[in-house]
Amino acid sequence: MKTKIDKNIIAIAQKVLQHESEAINSLISTIDTTFEKLVHTILACKGKLVFSGIGKSAIVAQKIVATLNSTGQPAVFMHAADALHGDLGIIHADDIVFIISKSGNTPEIKVLAPLINNMGNTLVAMVSDLDSYLAKQATFVLNAHVNKEACPLNLAPTTSTTVAMALGDALAVSLLECREFSKERFAKYHPGGTLGKKLYMRVSDLSQNHELPIVFAYSSISQTILEISSKRLGATAVINEQKELIGIITDGDLRRMLNANKNIENITAQDIMNPKPKTIDADEFAVNALLQMKEFAVSQLLVLDKKKIKGFIHIHDLIKEGLV
Repeated sequence: MKTKIDKNIIAIAQKVLQHESEAINSLISTIDTTFEKLVHTILACKGKLVFSGIGKSAIVAQKIVATLNSTGQPAVFMHAADALHGDLGIIHADDIVFIISKSGNTPEIKVLAPLINNMGNTLVAMVSDLDSYLAKQATFVLNAHVNKEACPLNLAPTTSTTVAMALGDALAVSLLECREFSKERFAKYHPGGTLGKKLYMRVSDLSQNHELPIVFAYSSISQTILEISSKRLGATAVINEQKELIGIITDGDLRRMLNANKNIENITAQDIMNPKPKTIDADEFAVNALLQMKEFAVSQLLVLDKKKIKGFIHIHDLIKEGLV
């Protein structure tokens, strides 16, 4: 295959993005009461959403299904061709069926649409040609019109698939907001990976992995150094005789003390501690610990549970979990 290396590649890419952004922008004025009624219909639906399509539209359908499922709306994908060979069993009585098609006139779609209507299900068309067979068969029509593909031959599905996915996102977010979908519910559907950890991992999940370095206010510097070294967190909590938290000593505090004092025999932990340690509640999200560390420019926080010291959380814990 011959190539022309003298093509302005930057200009080509910019033209594609400009073309597709204009197509998405033109959708804004098409969102009307039909879209609103569809959202209300879905909110009242006792079944699931079934998305179908052929070719690239089938891939778009799968992406929309994935987005809906991750935001609390049950949805499944059914390939339009497979539907004609047994997969219609996916559809149950209370389900709403979406068919995505640019032309709305492909042979498989022209067979599938009336079958769905005969089953008594609500049919939604996401289509570019509003005069197509599919559009005329549907109860709801989502206008996914494009004048031309970004492909210079006007053949490869480019702008049309982008528009369809954007319309699917608009639907998913509308449903999400109407249901007041919370971060906690989002985390429930995304337990894996960094995203899930940010939404469900608590400070206590990480702080419990460490031994708690702790010294009394009257502890000697030698005892303090041994405690910090043995627990390997670069710091220790300081408590009073009532076992209440009164301060923190870090490696840096020790270095500064040693630089300023030749004789350390009479120095105690209370003499060199920071009396205002940075703390975080054990039930806080771990990602909030990271935000506090950044805000206060520290590498660890003392973890409290009902004002009682329970441990430390260190920046290395967050790095290990991929939260940094």
